[in-house]
Amino acid sequence: MAGNFGELVLVLGDLHIPQRASLIPEKFKRMLVPNKMQHVLCTGNIGSRQQYEELRNLAPNVHITAGDYEFNAPTFTSTANNSDPSEATGAGNGPTSTPSAFPESKVITVGEFRIGLLHGHQIVPAADHSVLDMQRRKMDVDILIHGHTHRNEVVEYDRGAYHINPGSIIGSWSTLFANYSFVCDKRRTNEK
Repeated sequence: MAGNFGELVLVLGDLHIPQRASLIPEKFKRMLVPNKMQHVLCTGNIGSRQQYEELRNLAPNVHITAGDYEFNAPTFTSTANNSDPSEATGAGNGPTSTPSAFPESKVITVGEFRIGLLHGHQIVPAADHSVLDMQRRKMDVDILIHGHTHRNEVVEYDRGAYHINPGSIIGSWSTLFANYSFVCDKRRTNEK
């Protein structure tokens, strides 16, 4: 299927499960079928080891960055295709202020696109597109995916360079508003 339609990428973040919601709403959960997507890109703030395991079961390539309110995942050594704290010893299942096992940022290539992934709490002022674009250029990526504000948006900032914020799949509140969202993107690959 991926050969005919490109690679399907699920982009989500700021789940905050179980801290702010008990589960992903059923209307979205029905769409999250294992192996339907080739990539899961998560901006962090997963909430629990159980949510982490659910994301890992969705696609062969799962990439997660550390949020500012992350569950206490054990320290790990990153693999080429996954952000995988299960490779290490230790356990944790609650929010913590200790360093997360997930990286602060990550660069992934999907098809012909270089994609930068980070939570977004590092961006000051929050979601400022000029600061986001500096980060995108620093990471040398075509697309910068960020979260933190819980506000979904896709912005073409600089001639083909995009900033994507998937929002929050649970409708997690922010200081401005609450809404449910995630992004599912189909990337065509060059077929020869």
